[in-house]
Amino acid sequence: MIDRLLGLSSWSLQRRESAAAYMYISPWIIGFFLFTLVPMAASLYFSFTDYNIIDSPVWVGLKNYVDLLDDASFWQSLKVTLSFAMLALPGTLVFGLFLAILLNQDIPFVKLWRTLYFLPSVLTGVAVVLLWVVIFNPQVGVINNLLKLFGLKGPGWLHDPDWALLSLVIMSLWGVGQTMIIYLAGLQSVPTDMYDAAKVDGANMLRRFRNITLPMMSPVIFYNLIIGLIATFQYFTQAYIASGSVGDEIGGPVRSTLFYNIYLYQSGFKFFEMGYASALAWVLFVIILVLTVLVFKSSPLWVHYEGELRGRS
Repeated sequence: MIDRLLGLSSWSLQRRESAAAYMYISPWIIGFFLFTLVPMAASLYFSFTDYNIIDSPVWVGLKNYVDLLDDASFWQSLKVTLSFAMLALPGTLVFGLFLAILLNQDIPFVKLWRTLYFLPSVLTGVAVVLLWVVIFNPQVGVINNLLKLFGLKGPGWLHDPDWALLSLVIMSLWGVGQTMIIYLAGLQSVPTDMYDAAKVDGANMLRRFRNITLPMMSPVIFYNLIIGLIATFQYFTQAYIASGSVGDEIGGPVRSTLFYNIYLYQSGFKFFEMGYASALAWVLFVIILVLTVLVFKSSPLWVHYEGELRGRS
């Protein structure tokens, strides 16, 4: 009888704990359902319709997706986004790791330097872009004035279609502090005994970096790669503000900074082709998903973990 009562009490306690757990996570579940899942389902439906926000959507099937194939602006925006990703993403990963290694050394005021390098990544995006617009100004900008001191003529930067995209790549390195902090946390978790053993074996700094630091940091590099890949393909604010600040054409000059998300935004909220914009959004989702899966599939070839490395030694 006592055992049965104890079992009932235990069962009631389990129910109360489950109810409390669901109560605590219910705000997130409700928010995910209302602000993520439902909008995604709605956009999937709209992508098969002709919808201008004002009138009721009209079902057109795959027409929006077929029209993408003949849309020059779609291909241009995809080209610009891919070009930016191939330049900015490796630059951020390499430069972030370089800074993290420097700030992992025993140097004076190291905490101050870490704070200073991390601070730009938490500043407001619009304010940072406006600052860089002034820096890149061909007439009064800091960069071109510095080049004049060496007798060099600086380019037009954001005003020049040949330099506008590269200017945004340089601008993206300003916020490398977030990547740097993650690298720094990974570096400080690398066991020092592995470096000590390598020194005893006569390994120099380069060999220690190649054989210990890089393999041990590969999970962190993998994480930053995935996060950076997703963020790069959603690049919008910097290009939108920068191109709008230097000219009348958003995504200019001459569509050299027409990123995918800018074209998606223009399709939906400038031309009021919400069905077409929804199709663009789902194509972007599929592109990011495919690239992310490919990176995950490749990870066994280059991502190593501490247990594996110690097992090889």
